[in-house]
Amino acid sequence: MTTEAEAAPAPTRRTVWARRITDGIEPKNVIIAMLPVLGGLRYGWPGIGWALFAALFAAVVPTLFIRRGMRRGTVADRHVGHRQRRLTVFPFIMGSVLVCFAVMIGLDAPADLTAVVLAMFASLVPILVITTRWKISVHTAVAGGAVACLAIALGPLWLLLGPLVPVIGWSRVVLRDHTTAQTIAGALVGALTAGLTFWAAR
Repeated sequence: MTTEAEAAPAPTRRTVWARRITDGIEPKNVIIAMLPVLGGLRYGWPGIGWALFAALFAAVVPTLFIRRGMRRGTVADRHVGHRQRRLTVFPFIMGSVLVCFAVMIGLDAPADLTAVVLAMFASLVPILVITTRWKISVHTAVAGGAVACLAIALGPLWLLLGPLVPVIGWSRVVLRDHTTAQTIAGALVGALTAGLTFWAAR
């Protein structure tokens, strides 16, 4: 069984592609891509503006926090591979997302964008709880949640993005950052929690 302490594999064509997928379709990038698509297709240019505001708190600010931790040596890598370190990072991300949600509610932001921000926060709750014992995959959780929310908001054709989730999971397993079970659990938790919250709140 793969553990978080296991050494990274030697570079091969397979691991090079896995690294490209892991870094290219990381949670931050998924959020930054998904929000303007949802906002723009649902509400036009005002929706894109609100989407960028949400991305600032849900993706950019957390990334800056992680980079600060890397400079200080409290976080080893951009994906926060160490499970215990995630327990200090996740509460900050949750706080940033909650601030965003409160501002959007206060300023009467578009309903679907407010709902998707709430869905992000809701999905982080079980992820944080599970992470206290087990290193569930955030990569697949965010990707699964994004596909679920897009399909609910824009139609079932967006489920065609679903195959990206196991591809991301494959990359995480190949790089020995997660087990197969951890990536599957992440996808299920992300899709169910974010999807149900978004559906109920929109």
